[in-house]
Amino acid sequence: MATIPHRDLRNQSSKVLERVKNGETIHVTNNGEIAATLIPPSASPFERLLQAGQVRPSAACPVDFRTLPRIVTECSTADILDDLRGDR
Repeated sequence: MATIPHRDLRNQSSKVLERVKNGETIHVTNNGEIAATLIPPSASPFERLLQAGQVRPSAACPVDFRTLPRIVTECSTADILDDLRGDR
């Protein structure tokens, strides 16, 4: 990740935005402190966390929820939700 001062963003905004559009993440500083982070618009919140090293992808295979057994109960969904909301 690149870091640029606010002045460079102001003076060369089209060049900086082109870099971001091409996939680069750029930190913008103000008085030496990071004030903003410019990220490509296609990056989802999960992708941003991956890039920042704050999360890691699962090593396990994805779960196919269609294979899980269904459970039949006498309670309705509304009853279950009412019960859960009553604890608040």
